Amino acid sequence: MATLQLRNVNKTYGSGLPDTLKNIELKIESGEFLILVGPSGCGKSTLMNCIAGLESISGGAILVDEADISGMSPKDRDIAMVFQSYALYPTMSVRENIAFGLKIRKMAPAAIEEEVARVAKLLQIEHLLGRKPGQLSGGQQQRVAMGRALARRPKIYLFDEPLSNLDAKLRVEMRTEIKLMHQRLKTTTVYVTHDQIEAMTLGDKVAVMKDGLIQQFGTPQQIYNDPANLFVASFIGSPPMNFIPLRLQRQEGRLHALLDSGQARCELPLGLSEAGLEDREVILGMRPEQIVLAPAEPNGLPSIRAEVQVIEPTGPDTLVFVTLNQTKVCCRLAPDIAPQVGETLNLQFDPARVLLFDASSGERLGVVGGAQAEVHAGNVAQFKGR
Repeated sequence: MATLQLRNVNKTYGSGLPDTLKNIELKIESGEFLILVGPSGCGKSTLMNCIAGLESISGGAILVDEADISGMSPKDRDIAMVFQSYALYPTMSVRENIAFGLKIRKMAPAAIEEEVARVAKLLQIEHLLGRKPGQLSGGQQQRVAMGRALARRPKIYLFDEPLSNLDAKLRVEMRTEIKLMHQRLKTTTVYVTHDQIEAMTLGDKVAVMKDGLIQQFGTPQQIYNDPANLFVASFIGSPPMNFIPLRLQRQEGRLHALLDSGQARCELPLGLSEAGLEDREVILGMRPEQIVLAPAEPNGLPSIRAEVQVIEPTGPDTLVFVTLNQTKVCCRLAPDIAPQVGETLNLQFDPARVLLFDASSGERLGVVGGAQAEVHAGNVAQFKGR
């Protein structure tokens, strides 16, 4: 196990070209599982390749256990990588693929056999050791690729979108296998994905990237509950967060958000009193599960009547879509709730869980409910381009 630290890491591919990575600052402790998540082209795979030594950095430093490895060749970094494409040798058996790196390191034959047996048992592929990669399914090939990395017992594991080639069911199964493997081995791991479900379920820490910048760094719960800006809030969550454009109004010294369903209006007290926010264009954010049916007995929380536009039963819950402020809004209700299209529901919100964002910059405004997200200093960039 080892600590991994990135200090002001930059990467550019030539003079006059924009930086692919911009002042990346990260630190994960020994044994932690870090997720790098973001849309295609955000720089996450480039950052992974820089950690592995497959690409050089243009500035900054990469440290493992406080030792600078930035100038080391990949073979000297004691880092193992699992690629998206598996990269297995087609003419070698599973046993030979797993043992290949150990033979290159001139390990004794008896020790190699012992290590191959250990890894095969860990990944439950003992019965596949004599087969060639072409005789394996996608999930089995992924296990072999993981086994080849595990056999080295490196300080750090790197996974570059390892599940993207698998079907949905197998992806869920392999996700669980990877999490179980990390719980057993407790080896420092960096995992690249564009899938926010993988990010939320696998990681101890998550770094959300966009345009070569880290938008937010924290635990999955911090990223989900207290997104630093509009981009993070929109990228993390399935179904995604609802965003409702509006202007804030001031009443008796406090700020309110006015919601209009076309059938009724609701004033949502926000608990904010900052000057200069009234009549300002903002985006109000609410997670689908934070919009619930109002109870028969009033409980003091604001509610609004709205007409059901679309219903999507998913099994574990029912997604109901209504319109607020001329914007489609998703409500995540219990699976036994089965309203009809055109039916009117009385929906309720908790103002303490509402988030506000500036409509032009995407910056988070104030703290309406709960604590501000714990964001790594210097890593929150303004989200532009809405």
